[in-house]
Amino acid sequence: MILDSFNLQGKVAIVTGCDTGLGQGMALGLANAGCDIVGVNIVEPTETIQMVEQTGRKFIDVRANLMKLDDIPAIVDRAVTELGRIDVLVNNAGIIRRNDAIDFSEQDWDDVMNINVKSVFFLSQAVAKQFIAQGEGGKIINIASMLSFQGGIRVPSYTTSKSGVMGVTRLMANEWAKHNINVNAIAPGYMATNNTAALRADESRNKEILDRIPAGRWGKPADLAGPCVFLASNASDYINGYTIAVDGGWLSR
Repeated sequence: MILDSFNLQGKVAIVTGCDTGLGQGMALGLANAGCDIVGVNIVEPTETIQMVEQTGRKFIDVRANLMKLDDIPAIVDRAVTELGRIDVLVNNAGIIRRNDAIDFSEQDWDDVMNINVKSVFFLSQAVAKQFIAQGEGGKIINIASMLSFQGGIRVPSYTTSKSGVMGVTRLMANEWAKHNINVNAIAPGYMATNNTAALRADESRNKEILDRIPAGRWGKPADLAGPCVFLASNASDYINGYTIAVDGGWLSR
């Protein structure tokens, strides 16, 4: 049956930045499809742990600072030591800094680039080595953005990093497909999360955004669960290097 292709029973997924929002939605979707979750966060993801464990799946809580690379070996080691293997990596952790390009600081540039694209590459590299050692391939899912396609304003390092995510997704897919490793990305649109609370509270700005979205609503973390499960599953075995926009049609306008 085709639905068997989406079954992730017995798989192990690393999900970074899953304490709230989009990462939480994807972690829960993967757990509901059968994955045990290795959650990588800078804080304890109490709610996510409870939600995943309610599905009957295991949650390994790993504390790490992805602003630097020092913790990456320990992430892979915890997953393999405690759950035996790795099958899926979701590179969700990221930050944004806002200021006019004319005034943007080197620190804000480096911080965003380090976590949004540098750590994505090097964690993917470490996990890909584990996939190759296991000899069964694997799935890497990067989180891009609408600003992988558009320029935006007042977010120079974020736009650059998310454009980089889309590019490095293609690069890794080109090199690692021969190892049965699929590397793809998801580009979320305007999502109702903590990060967008101020935008949604601004009546004028909220209306401008909704008027541009053909679906007529903000996205929800649950809207990423299906695409994430698809890219993590055997159903996507012949998709390599592609970025799927989950944006309610924003980019179509």
